[in-house]
Amino acid sequence: MDANARLEEPISGWRNARGEGSLSDVYRSIPVARTGPIWRRAAAFVGPGYLVAVGYMDPGNWATSLAGGSRFGYTLLVVALVSNIMAIILQSLCARLAIASGRDLAQACRDAFPKPVAFGLWLLAEIAIIATDIAEVVGTAIGLNLIFGIPLEIGVVITALDVFLILYLQKLGFRWIEAFIMTLLGVIAVCFAIQIALADPDWGAVILGFAPTTEIVTNPEMLYLALGILGATVMPHNLYLHSGIIQTRAYGKTVDEKRQALKYATIDSTVALMFALLVNASILILAAATFNSTGQTEVAELGEAHSLLAPLLGPTAPTLFGIALLFSGLNATVTATLAGQIVMEGFLRLSFPSWVRRLITRAIAIIPAAFVTIWYGDSGTAQLLILTQVVLSLQLSFAVFPLVIFTSNRAKMGALVAPVWLIGLAGFIAVTIAALNVKLLLDFVLG
Repeated sequence: MDANARLEEPISGWRNARGEGSLSDVYRSIPVARTGPIWRRAAAFVGPGYLVAVGYMDPGNWATSLAGGSRFGYTLLVVALVSNIMAIILQSLCARLAIASGRDLAQACRDAFPKPVAFGLWLLAEIAIIATDIAEVVGTAIGLNLIFGIPLEIGVVITALDVFLILYLQKLGFRWIEAFIMTLLGVIAVCFAIQIALADPDWGAVILGFAPTTEIVTNPEMLYLALGILGATVMPHNLYLHSGIIQTRAYGKTVDEKRQALKYATIDSTVALMFALLVNASILILAAATFNSTGQTEVAELGEAHSLLAPLLGPTAPTLFGIALLFSGLNATVTATLAGQIVMEGFLRLSFPSWVRRLITRAIAIIPAAFVTIWYGDSGTAQLLILTQVVLSLQLSFAVFPLVIFTSNRAKMGALVAPVWLIGLAGFIAVTIAALNVKLLLDFVLG
């Protein structure tokens, strides 16, 4: 028998010999063809990347990109590009961790670190998910308000119903959740394509915006928004999410099958994240072309942007903006809830019926989100959204460093240990994120 076809020996680098698998109710529920055309085998892995991509075009992205585009034009497009490259690398490590070890990132942290460290990482992960959910809930509530005139407070309550939507779709099969997400992503992309065509941006300036500039680091206000874009793009909860949902595929147990699964999973996430970059960049381009070019450099509120689009681009643009925002928020609340379940189950090993787990993880995030939304009301939502993204950026290192440590350890990863060049890139990304966050904190402390 070929060496690659043998069952891989149990990996000895973990406290427990075997991983437990994530999301037990859908674990290994999607079959993967062992033979047949390559496209059929690859198609089995299409889906998780798009659930991850949701986090790269959620309402938090909207707030930071609108603020960045209206304030600094196309300058921060390079931040969106670099953030996306970082995301592609880190998400590929998430797939590698899950496929090689049979663990999501939360389970790996619990299985590798002392209990006090794992508990601290769980708290930080929950803070990140709460910050994420505040952005999603606020964005969805604003979308409902813009399209249907529903007050923000009621809109927040309506977003809680996504728990039942997830339960219904998951009862039909995890593929239905993926189909729902991908359909809404398609609508969002069409909405932005039409708005960009109406805005008619300066494409020469757009291309220059993808070139790096030192001003981003030396200008504290620009750095704050840049870190907000980074936090809105490379999101901590997505690292937990991807390492969990990739295990819905029944990809087999041999080294060869795992290698093939890793290849197709990486292709899926890379393509999906390039699609997310197009949408994310479109938000910033729209703000730069519509607001910055007309001298309106302080536009950051989603509601304000909606109202200003009509006189600048015509009556169609605000409707498209509202629809895309609503669908973006709906998508993001679904994936954030799944990430919350993975984090809670992985770190705490809690075992409840699926609907109870969903309600608990949703309540942990939505209660503070509702409180903050009601407290702020219609005013200050942009500052709140940007703040949540900066909080996510500050939390990011506590998910990235464990991910890099695990995937570089042959005892933990076996034959699928990450190559040296990939770990070098990921390590550089981790250190860069940490250094930028330290500089942001120093700028804040020193005024």
